[in-house]
Amino acid sequence: MVDNYKIVCNTAAGRRRYMQYLIPFIVNNEIVDRYDIWVNTTDKQDIAFFQILAKKFPKINLVYQPDGVVDGCRSINAFYKQCVEKDTIYFRMDDDIVWMEPDMIEKMVRFRIDNPDYFVVSPLVINNAICTYIMHNTGKIKLRKYCPAQACDDVLWKSGEFAAQLHEWFLAQMPGKRYKKLYCGKRPIALNRFSINSILWFGSEMAKFGGVVSGDEEEWMTVIKPTELGAVNCINGDAITAHFAFYPQRKKLDKLNILGRYGAFASEMNGGGESPVNQAIKEAMREVEERKTEILGEPDILVSQQEKGTVASRISKWKVLPVLKLYPLWQMKYMFSMVKYIK
Repeated sequence: MVDNYKIVCNTAAGRRRYMQYLIPFIVNNEIVDRYDIWVNTTDKQDIAFFQILAKKFPKINLVYQPDGVVDGCRSINAFYKQCVEKDTIYFRMDDDIVWMEPDMIEKMVRFRIDNPDYFVVSPLVINNAICTYIMHNTGKIKLRKYCPAQACDDVLWKSGEFAAQLHEWFLAQMPGKRYKKLYCGKRPIALNRFSINSILWFGSEMAKFGGVVSGDEEEWMTVIKPTELGAVNCINGDAITAHFAFYPQRKKLDKLNILGRYGAFASEMNGGGESPVNQAIKEAMREVEERKTEILGEPDILVSQQEKGTVASRISKWKVLPVLKLYPLWQMKYMFSMVKYIK
């Protein structure tokens, strides 16, 4: 609770291999009143992992996909209908937010309270195309060529090689908290989509339209609704968090030890390997592996859109197949590139 606002964090879950690093940041934070894990997956081991932790930590509240059908990012918008409590600030973080500076949550909550006119606000996110553009534009990072301010830019969003270099560069700033030199103040943003890896909104504002978020939630939250309201969004460049990967980047990054290195920093920040939360995470990770056969044999809680087998889903899947087959060729220019994107 801050200034009579309840603080509710939420994450569209999710993958335990990432969330093992995110959860301790939130559970350990004293100002967070509740952590809603939006269960938007059919992976039974991931769900079991969340269930184990929910039993151990009262702060964790599992919210299952309201329609009972999981369709990746397309089924996330239904969760917003439950984010309409008055006197509440909601802080959504992607499941692969793998690091945040020690007081990031506090700084962003205070920023949200002090700047009520923005529709949504975001911290400065490492590996977020618009945030990278801001860092380049303000001279905090030097790129070898100009990249436009586009959420899905061919380099800043798609390139695994660029993401690897960016994470390596940022990890080098960790000792001595040199990342603080990246602070760049308040950066309003309007009529421009950005990846909602980490955003905050007021429950009272969402309640005005019943939390109904239509279609592509990212486009709706960053462009459509703010434009309709005549409002803008804002990035707080004085609060920093790190996002691991967008899907075109993941194959490249998974070959490296970047995730493990972030995990080491996260573990240390949250009390080390012997802290109660970190111990509980390790035990839960071990349990879902030891009980894998049993867990996989349990009845389904949620159904995927593909498993539902509608004509529309089958047609959609059929249309996507040619694109998936061509994807490796499109990605080759990044996979085999030795281009240095950062000066």
